[in-house]
Amino acid sequence: MYPEEFLYTRDHEWVRVDGNTATVGITDHAQKELGDIVFVDLPAVGTHVAAKESLGTVESVKAVADVFAPLTGEVISLNPKVQSAPEIVNTDPHGEGWLVQLRVRDRNETEGLMTTEEYEKYLKGEGGH
Repeated sequence: MYPEEFLYTRDHEWVRVDGNTATVGITDHAQKELGDIVFVDLPAVGTHVAAKESLGTVESVKAVADVFAPLTGEVISLNPKVQSAPEIVNTDPHGEGWLVQLRVRDRNETEGLMTTEEYEKYLKGEGGH
C-alpha cells in the first residue's frame, strides 16, 4: 500500500528523494484520518524550511492539520493541482496529490525517516489501518 521508494515521518508525511530534490506529501493514513480535504495552504516558492517545521496546512471538513517538512531545504515547486483541486490529496495521496518539492540541504537527514516497512509497523502500533 505504501510505496517502497518513499520515506515516512511519524507525522504521516512521505518524501521521495531524487538527487537533491525531495517531493513531499501526506500519507494515505493521514488523508483517511482527515477526511474530505477542502483546502491546502502551502508556502511560497523560495521559502526555506527546517526539518520538522510546518510546511503548510491541509484543511478538511473535520480539521486543519499541519504538514511538517521531513527534510531541511528550500521550496522549489508547489503542486498546482492540489491548490485548485485539493481533493486529489484524498484520491491519490502518493501520486498526483503530492504537495511540494524541496531542494534538500542535507541528505543525511533522511537517516531519521522511516522505511515503508518501519512506517507500516508504526501504524500498527498506533492502531492505524
